[in-house]
Amino acid sequence: MSLKRKPVLNKSRESRTSTDDLAFFVRLAGLESLTAAARELGLSLAAVSKRLSQLEQRLGVQLLRRTTRRLELTPEGHRYLAGARPLLDQLVALEEAVSGETAQLRGSLNINASFGFGRRHIAPCVSAFAALHPQLALSLHLSSQPLNFLDAHIDIDIRVGEPPDSRLVARKLRTNPRILCCSPAYAARHGLPATVSELAEHNCILLRQHDSDFTLWRLTRGEQSISQKVRGSLMTNDGEVAMRLAMDGHGILLRSWWDAQHSLAAGDLLPVLPEWQAPDGDIFAVWQAQRQLPARVTTFVAFLQQTLQKVEA
Repeated sequence: MSLKRKPVLNKSRESRTSTDDLAFFVRLAGLESLTAAARELGLSLAAVSKRLSQLEQRLGVQLLRRTTRRLELTPEGHRYLAGARPLLDQLVALEEAVSGETAQLRGSLNINASFGFGRRHIAPCVSAFAALHPQLALSLHLSSQPLNFLDAHIDIDIRVGEPPDSRLVARKLRTNPRILCCSPAYAARHGLPATVSELAEHNCILLRQHDSDFTLWRLTRGEQSISQKVRGSLMTNDGEVAMRLAMDGHGILLRSWWDAQHSLAAGDLLPVLPEWQAPDGDIFAVWQAQRQLPARVTTFVAFLQQTLQKVEA
């Protein structure tokens, strides 16, 4: 009589991908180079390179191309990353549900925000949130450009204006209209426009952000809306620089009311056509649509909205 042998499970770590491997690759994919990954993870460059090679060898595919400038995901790497992140999120959500301690958040939360707004307003919120949730690893990345969520390994993007991509979920954190302003010195030299069309006769400080037409200012007054083409001899991609140029008397600026309010109150800037505003400066939290949003995301967004609403306008 022959005995059937029970199947033997392969217990070798070399044949399995652990959650640590998934987390390692997700983190690595969001960084520019192996050197940056080594610095971020607190490992040697050789250790990071070896671990990546072992993972690729086990899977039998190349996940990342190592170029002289940066790491690039291969098609297989994109597919692996797209599957890895939901698995890690589901694991954290499962642990939260089983433990019943959603108030004690765990895992990691990666946040992106613009330079000026991120430094002044988001960084203090992240600091306060970290004090409430010491077991949660928080990362705040500041940039001047909108990011690819998948490639950049970003959970939440805090941005001015609603995202054009309908595949993303957006929650308004606070209204924040953009207003026209200039310095008293500029007003004394050139006067102030009486109508929106007269903006074309003035030197305007151009703020270049993302891929929008920064020379076309869209203004509203009640139900009335006007798109006005403007010109200017000074252009920048940084809001704080634009504010400095305006206060130095170089021209008229269209700037977030939240950023300009203190300079207006101090008399360093004057309102221009105060009845007109640009409505596209509202502040949003944006994230990828998911079947089950992790508690760390929903809790942070709610905390951020509540905190920003309390800030004196």
